[in-house]
Amino acid sequence: MQHPASPAPSRPSASSPAFDQEAGLSSSSPPQTGAVDSQEILRGQKMMEINHNGLTYRLQATRLGKLILTK
Repeated sequence: MQHPASPAPSRPSASSPAFDQEAGLSSSSPPQTGAVDSQEILRGQKMMEINHNGLTYRLQATRLGKLILTK
């Protein structure tokens, strides 16, 4: 007589919204850094440049209140 195999332990999948692919952690993990308000970064401007690892990125606020980060 065969017994059915026990199910594998469940774990968030990469397609699950509760899974952080880069860190491999679920969203229930505490954040590693504090949040910064976008107004503090933009300082009243609609666009600013950010230097990171030798590259320059542009952070832009749209008319609809969205943020866009481009290389």
